[in-house]
Amino acid sequence: MEDTTIACIFDLDGVLVDTAVYHYQAWKKLANSLGFDFSHEQNEQLKGVNRMRSLDKILDWGGVQKNNEEKEELATLKNTWYVDMISKMSAAEVLPGSLELLQALHAKGIKIALGSASKNSGLILERTNLTHFFDAIVDGNAVTTSKPDPEVFVKGAELLKAAAENCIVFEDASAGVEAAIAAKMTVVGVGEEKNLPGADIWVKDLSAVSVQQLIDLVVQKNKN
Repeated sequence: MEDTTIACIFDLDGVLVDTAVYHYQAWKKLANSLGFDFSHEQNEQLKGVNRMRSLDKILDWGGVQKNNEEKEELATLKNTWYVDMISKMSAAEVLPGSLELLQALHAKGIKIALGSASKNSGLILERTNLTHFFDAIVDGNAVTTSKPDPEVFVKGAELLKAAAENCIVFEDASAGVEAAIAAKMTVVGVGEEKNLPGADIWVKDLSAVSVQQLIDLVVQKNKN
């Protein structure tokens, strides 16, 4: 099997960069403005969940009811605060091992796509100097259904012209792992095994995985 026959699809938040802290701060600011608080534990439950579904959960937790128009306004307000925060991001906020793995994949000619629910992925990649590594970007602006639906990864594979069984997905959210499994792809779970059931392997961060390991993982999986 040639090195270049694998293709890699990365989630963004929590895998390559940590924007969860900014989502948390923006949602907390919104909850506080509505008269209730928002905890780190609740924020964990929003991992991989799109903006409107996240807002619905937060309003439920706060016991607040809003009509659709008001919800749109609140979601826009949260996003304005969030974009303001991520606009100040820098390359120093790339997570350990992420840059090195992208460089190693790039050097081997392995195709790389982004598969993220974020509608601000372009800005984040630009601020952290990662844009040039990606052959394709599929984000919240390009898909109609969010994870655990596999659409984001299926589209990524199509744009890379890669077969699903040769694609490796890097995910830190259980909904993303489910989506990758539904797309019939190999999954590297970034985080703890108990939080990411179904992944093929688990790593603390991307410094724990090499290109050869990834190739071997796909070869082994395709033999089974």
